[in-house]
Amino acid sequence: MGTFRVAIEIGDAAGESWETVEALVDTGATYTTVPAALLRRLGVTPHVRDTFVLADGRRVEHDIGQSWIRVGGRAVVTLLVFAAPEAPPLLGAYALEGLRLAPDPIGRRLVPVPGLLMEFVT
Repeated sequence: MGTFRVAIEIGDAAGESWETVEALVDTGATYTTVPAALLRRLGVTPHVRDTFVLADGRRVEHDIGQSWIRVGGRAVVTLLVFAAPEAPPLLGAYALEGLRLAPDPIGRRLVPVPGLLMEFVT
């Protein structure tokens, strides 16, 4: 369920070259999706191909790679789905968690959140 758009930067594996895209913040998606051509241009290579279930129940296969993503000055290495050219970029929950950002759909922005850990108590 997309809520609003933000500028995100996708980096090469070394974090030296970046490209900016406008992405839909999609809290209903696990992975961030980026057009495959952009990822290949940055030298990002697929590591695995997997099956995904779309909201309408269809199953599709996509390549998955790993590279840098940067949003509002925060950067993290994350998994990225190689999307079709016509698919809009999506910022998924996995990357949001790694960046420690949460969507504010009312303010149409991302807000920093603390990292949470559960402590094991004996």
